[in-house]
This record gives sequence, C-alpha cells and structure tokens, in this order.
Amino acid sequence: MRLVKPKKALGQHFLKDLAIARRIAETLDSHKGLPVLEIGPGMGVLTQFLLEEGHDLTVVELDMESVAYLNEHFPGLKGRILAEDFLKLDLSKLFAGQFCVIGNYPYNISSQIFFKVLDHKDHIPCCSGMLQKEVAERLAAGPGSKTYGILSVLLQAWYDVEYLFTVSEQVFDPPPKVKSAVLRMTRNGRTELGCDEKLFKTVVKTAFNQRRKTLRNSLKPLLGKECPDFALPLFDKRPEQLSVEDFVKLTCICQNHIA
Repeated sequence: MRLVKPKKALGQHFLKDLAIARRIAETLDSHKGLPVLEIGPGMGVLTQFLLEEGHDLTVVELDMESVAYLNEHFPGLKGRILAEDFLKLDLSKLFAGQFCVIGNYPYNISSQIFFKVLDHKDHIPCCSGMLQKEVAERLAAGPGSKTYGILSVLLQAWYDVEYLFTVSEQVFDPPPKVKSAVLRMTRNGRTELGCDEKLFKTVVKTAFNQRRKTLRNSLKPLLGKECPDFALPLFDKRPEQLSVEDFVKLTCICQNHIA
C-alpha cells in the first residue's frame, strides 16, 4: 500500500494511534447532524472514524500526495475532498448554514486556523482537534496564568474552551519535538459583546503587546498620555489579570475617548 511521505515544509506529523483518532472524532458527538469540515486529513486516520460516526464530511488538504491517497482510499468522499489551503478557503460559499471544524491541525498554522474560525463564529458551534500542547494550554488558559494571552481572550469571549487530554510525541510519524493536546471549543451563549467588536480586538492586542506594563502605560498609544480615565483602578492592572468581561468594560471606556 502506497503511503504518503510526511513533508516538513507542511508541518506534517501523521497520527498512528487509532484509539486517539477515535477519541478525537468523538469530540463532535454532541453536534451530530451538522456538516463537518476536517482540516489536513493526511492519510485519513481521523477521517475514517468521522465517517464511521456518520458525519456529513468534507475534507480540505493542501498536500497533493495526500489528496491522491484520499481519493484512492475514500471513494465515498468523492467531490468532498478539497485540494485547497484552508486559510484561503471561502467558508461562506462552502456551507450555507452551521458546520463544525475538526482536524489534526498543522502546528505551524494552528493559531491562524483559530483566528479564521473566530471570523466565522456564528456558523461554527464547535471546533475541536489536536494541536501543539503549548498552544492548547494558551487557548484554554484563564486570567492570572502566564500563558493567558490575545487568543485566549478573543476565543473565550465566544467559546467555552476545554483542554481534553495530552498526547505523547511517540504516536506520530515522524515524532514531533513537542507534546500535543486535544482541545474542544463550543460556542457559548453570547450573541453580542456589549461593546464595539473591532475595538475590543484592538484593545486586547494592544494590551498584550506590552503585557508586562500596566494598562495605563500599554494603552497610551490608543488613548493618549493624558486620558482622564487612567485614574480608574482598572488601569492599575496588567492584561493577564483581566477576564473577558473586564476587557469588555475596558473597551467601553476606550470607546468614549476614540472618535
């Protein structure tokens, strides 16, 4: 049987452990009935269990060798194997309504994948899969943690983020140099932030770009040096001390000073 050779340039590490692949597929059990998009299926180790679970599956794969393998071994997916780059894919044309996202994500673009999921949050009620352990910890981290950062806040504003389990390097071919983890994000009940969403992103990014400084200092580029609200206790804090709700309050304050 012809196998696909992992390509370093694409960050490919193929999962060999079928039990783990099955567990990842099961993370979507509560959303059965919705279409599923799998990112980076490779040789289909996760794909086979998603099909076994009965999901309405489409896969997107950039590596043409993997695409050929999938077409050969998964004839039932004919017309559902997209030889494209997920980051360039027009998801609104692909799915008319809601859909779920899953994958053994390429570690070199995992953050970009989650930013794109966030852009389509109203259509993606659940996103799960495997990524680098360090990144998974960052996404799931809460206020007060050293790993809590920009993506933690932006994702947790709209999703409940669960770190499910850790995966050893030895279950991959080739083994990566880092441990992996499986994460699930489920859309929370929030329908609006209560502040300008674009400004919210700007405030979060600006604050964490100088995370060691107090908000009074890190937000001067946005609010100017003499902003009267700098006297508020909130500005004594550093960004990792703020919850999502605190960042919403902070954004509302900023709105009053930005034309």
